[in-house]
Amino acid sequence: MFSNALKSFTSNISSNYTLSPQPTSYSGPWKIYDAKKKSTGKAASVFVFEKKSLEPQGGPGLGGRSGASALKRAHEEVVERLKKEANSLARLRHPSVLELAEPVEETRGGGLMFATEHVTASLAGLLLEKDEQEKAGGVGGRSSRYVVEESDGQKRRREVEIDELEIQKGLLQVAKGLEFLHESAGLVHANLTPEAIFINAKSDWKISGLGFSTPPENSTKPTSVTPISLSEVLNYDARLPRHVQLNVDYTSPDFVMDGNVTPAADMFSLGMLIIALYNSPHKSPLDFNGSTSSYKRAFSSSSSVPSKTNNFMSAQPLPRDVSSGVLDRLITRRPAQRLNAREFQQASYFDNVLVSTIRFLDSLPGKTPNEKSQFMKGLPKILIQFPKSVLEKKILPALLEEMKDRELLTLILQNVFKIVTVLPSGKRAFTDKVIPKLRETFLSTPAPSAKGVAQERDSLKEAGLMVLLENMQTAAENSSGKEFKENILPIVNYALESPTHSLVDAALRTLPVVLPMLDFSTIKNELFPVIAAIFAKTSSMGIKIRGLEAFKTLCGGGGEDSNDLQSDGLTGMVHAPKAKSSNVSILDKYTIQEKIIPLLRGIKTKEPAVMMAALDVFKAISNLLDSDFLAMDVLPIVWQFSLGPLLNLPQFQAYMSLIKSMSARVENEQTRKLQELGTGNTITTSRSEFMSFGGTSTSNGLDSSSNGNGDTDFEALVRGGNQGTAGGSDMLGGDPWANASTVSVSSSSSRPPNNRAQSTNNASPAATFSWSSAPVSPPPQLTNLSAPNAQSRTITPDNTLHSLNSSFPAMNPLNPGIGSPSFIPPQPMAPPLTTPSYSPQTTGLDWSKSTTSSLSSNTWGNTTPQPNYASSNLSTFTSTPTQGQGQSNPYSSFSIAPPPLKSTNSSPFGIAPPPSTGTFSIALPPMGGRSQSGGAGLSMASLRAQTQKQGRPQQQQQQQQGGNWGSGGDSLI
Repeated sequence: MFSNALKSFTSNISSNYTLSPQPTSYSGPWKIYDAKKKSTGKAASVFVFEKKSLEPQGGPGLGGRSGASALKRAHEEVVERLKKEANSLARLRHPSVLELAEPVEETRGGGLMFATEHVTASLAGLLLEKDEQEKAGGVGGRSSRYVVEESDGQKRRREVEIDELEIQKGLLQVAKGLEFLHESAGLVHANLTPEAIFINAKSDWKISGLGFSTPPENSTKPTSVTPISLSEVLNYDARLPRHVQLNVDYTSPDFVMDGNVTPAADMFSLGMLIIALYNSPHKSPLDFNGSTSSYKRAFSSSSSVPSKTNNFMSAQPLPRDVSSGVLDRLITRRPAQRLNAREFQQASYFDNVLVSTIRFLDSLPGKTPNEKSQFMKGLPKILIQFPKSVLEKKILPALLEEMKDRELLTLILQNVFKIVTVLPSGKRAFTDKVIPKLRETFLSTPAPSAKGVAQERDSLKEAGLMVLLENMQTAAENSSGKEFKENILPIVNYALESPTHSLVDAALRTLPVVLPMLDFSTIKNELFPVIAAIFAKTSSMGIKIRGLEAFKTLCGGGGEDSNDLQSDGLTGMVHAPKAKSSNVSILDKYTIQEKIIPLLRGIKTKEPAVMMAALDVFKAISNLLDSDFLAMDVLPIVWQFSLGPLLNLPQFQAYMSLIKSMSARVENEQTRKLQELGTGNTITTSRSEFMSFGGTSTSNGLDSSSNGNGDTDFEALVRGGNQGTAGGSDMLGGDPWANASTVSVSSSSSRPPNNRAQSTNNASPAATFSWSSAPVSPPPQLTNLSAPNAQSRTITPDNTLHSLNSSFPAMNPLNPGIGSPSFIPPQPMAPPLTTPSYSPQTTGLDWSKSTTSSLSSNTWGNTTPQPNYASSNLSTFTSTPTQGQGQSNPYSSFSIAPPPLKSTNSSPFGIAPPPSTGTFSIALPPMGGRSQSGGAGLSMASLRAQTQKQGRPQQQQQQQQGGNWGSGGDSLI
């Protein structure tokens, strides 16, 4: 429809404004469209008049040429009168007069168009809507034709509610407009009807319909308005629509009966309008169909005109203050008896606190700062008494308009949030009206100014921002997630970045309310980095603690304070779901491990308050992280914090409780993991196997139980021939360990351990030989053992010896020593009955003390080192045949030097090898000792195997029957 209408005209308004496709309301000849200015987006209303609407519905009547010209002339008069209406709005500027946005324009089809401030409906349309509701059974009985759907799908009512306060407020505004017209502009409206009053988006009543306005008679004020001719305007023309002619039903008898144009005539019309507001249906009680004769006839009798006696002809009871103090002073025959516009505003009908509050609010810009401050402080006490429509349409917009005054910003915001809380449609009001003002106030870039002024302005802004943060719950409840993210979150970030600690603290305290409104990506990428930066840089202990509480919230830690508040029953059920959501971690595991843990690790202060706040964070994340991360990264930090020097016993115990909980979780999960992998049934390698550098056998490699082929090979090697005897027997087939001397253990225990310590660099303990004598008679007591003299020589055993053949031939002393008086020539060696025993405990002999000097001074001759048979794990002994003894012997001999002993006397002695096919003999180096009669010499104790060290029974040592092996009392160790 409107697209067809636009084809009939073109104007600047249609190109600069975006108009709704359908009219939103009607008023007289005007169709009113919602519009928005393309350049600014500001809402407006466009009034459109189409000239074809003046044509009669049945087409032009039969009047001939003269009749057609008369009708054309009447149409032109109507168009001129409507032009006058728009032009009058351009000249008149008052809060109670409709504000003109774009001047009137003629369209191609002869129509008119002008733009004004945004209006929701005319009073006539509102009253008609009320009539339809009442006919349908009351409010809500039928859908309102003024409920329109916006482009975003939301629906809203176009009209305001008509209640007592709304009527009082509107009448006061109309009276102010009339006062302006009568006293300042010098005009009489002359056609004050419901069609001439419009209601804007703020629920203010505005005067329009000034097509019949005229200067009063005998007026001395200069004006450019052309006076009207009463005779012409009162003449009803049936060819024209009634809404373009003077409405006699609201006209004063001054016009019709007296022919006088006075301001009092508008007051009579105001009285008739008040009756229409309370009447049912909502129209004037006088209905003359434009006939002045019927009007005169009705006013000739007092019973046919409204008066106090007939309840002013209203079908509904009128309020007492209206009938007694207002209407009886407006509906009078004599103009002098009527109230003027100023007096009307002082009537007792308007004498209540709510109306007075609205009147003060209307005049707020002209009040002093002190009066404004007092008004804002007292306003919350009576806000609850106002009708919801007045709060939303009148008071809330007026307060938001005053937010540009920074001195009142804090007080204004307190009232704004209280209104939003009270309104049932608070979400719509907050989204459409409050949020844009909040962005404009807190996020707009301030104009450059002096440094001192800018600082003062910022402090006032931050004071208002504190009020917003304190009412963040209201803001969250009355905005969607998208609106909150786009409009409220930037304000929260602005507060977090403030240098004022109290503001940062308040912003951090809002996180339990803010977080449920945001998605994960927004929290992680926009909100958390700001909080982390504040925590890392702040020098305030309070902000540090508040930051830890924020981390706790982000990690899903429940807030004890919020639970306490909910338990008192004062916060309502709406908080319950938010409390549940706070137990779920908001940040992901990666962010906690890579961002929050390093921040916690970087805490330098040891204040108990900070430590305990950090403890709450650790508790929140203890069940979110992997057990291995807990063990390696978190537990060391917790231990460090728990040992803080300022913590008292309960605080330390709290930390220990958490440590035990974390450790138990690590233990349980690791145990479960190992059980699932089946490692409990897997044979693991013991430590001793890794410590055995020569193999997996005993540490020194001497195993007496080893009977492998290595024994036979060694025996064949040293004897120079094949030996078929089984391992474990000596050359004569006897038990080589049967008669092992036990003196080595007892004698070695009395020696100092110094020599043992000097050989710890070896891979295995050095072998220790025990030297003993085998006297025929009971062994004498050996009281002094000395080291061999310079002429003795030593051999150093190979420490890599792992096994010693049990058939290693025992060595008997061949002679006491070279040059000794009791020297005995070499004799054929007797078969050995025992083998050398090796004992790990008797490591007192230090073989490393054998020096090259002893070799050089050895009188037994030069030595030839034997190859190291590592493959058969045998030690290498250095041996040398005896030289220059002057005696022949079928056996060759070599000498073994014993370890140095502290002895004052030295006597050489020899050890005779067992009889063998080989031709060698073993002679002992010269040593201090005693000579035995009957050729008795000292015997060498056998080496003990390592198995005896590990607790095996020591092999029993027996004395050789009929032999010359000594007992243990003659051990040199």
